[in-house]
Amino acid sequence: MEKNWSAVAAAINTRLAELDMQQKELAERTGVAAATLRKLQHPETYPPRRHAPWLLGAISEGLGWPRNHLAQILESSAADDVVADPLRNEVEQLRGEVAELRSRVDELESREGPAR
Repeated sequence: MEKNWSAVAAAINTRLAELDMQQKELAERTGVAAATLRKLQHPETYPPRRHAPWLLGAISEGLGWPRNHLAQILESSAADDVVADPLRNEVEQLRGEVAELRSRVDELESREGPAR
């Protein structure tokens, strides 16, 4: 099956916009070079190539998705319409927001010390 790099790019770009996040922030969160993110975001300009297995997982988590989210999109066919499914996108967005809230709560708890 052909890899769906265009769908991966669309998912990343849409999610960055939803989170009001810049490429630089995603690079810092994930440890993925900004140049690599740029290539993934623009497969029409930069021909897709093999990437390390951890790469899509790190980006998925950095965007608040389950680790295998972008890998599933990559393996989907264009007919699967993974990115265009509005309900799935909404659920993924909610998961990302919950993950972000969980992270913030953990940070606050670590600052306050043990629960009283």
